[in-house]
Amino acid sequence: MRTFSLLKGMPVFEIQTGSKIGEVCDLSLTDNGVVKGLLLKKGVVLKKTYIIYLEHVSSFGQDGVMIEDESLLELVNETTDSETIEVGYSLIGKTLMTKQGEQLGLLEDVYFLEEVGRIVGYKCSDGFFSDILEGKRVVKTDEPPAIGKDAIIVNVK
Repeated sequence: MRTFSLLKGMPVFEIQTGSKIGEVCDLSLTDNGVVKGLLLKKGVVLKKTYIIYLEHVSSFGQDGVMIEDESLLELVNETTDSETIEVGYSLIGKTLMTKQGEQLGLLEDVYFLEEVGRIVGYKCSDGFFSDILEGKRVVKTDEPPAIGKDAIIVNVK
């Protein structure tokens, strides 16, 4: 299990050549909240965004993500209509609600299983002072969330 915040900025390496291809900048999610791939920035001056689907990731290490071949990368179209954690249709900062109508806070991070891409938990914030006094809340789930324009609806364990 890994959080997005630990994965962000991690280098991606090609196993065949040992070359650094880019750095993870975001996660790409399906409509039902499953991680389908890693978005990475590649390039020196004009950085472009690429996606590597989870099934093409060889391993997630402590210090880098390994893929077999750079040809597995796909250029991300600017108009792509997919959910992400931070950029585009961002989930960070959205209200997290239970199916029972309880507001849990604002989404700050996600916990996911790298091998299958399933999100299993959410870290949320109730605001600066509440976080200092009570700490941030981690919510565990079994089912994929319902991702809406205004909120993310989860079934809490």
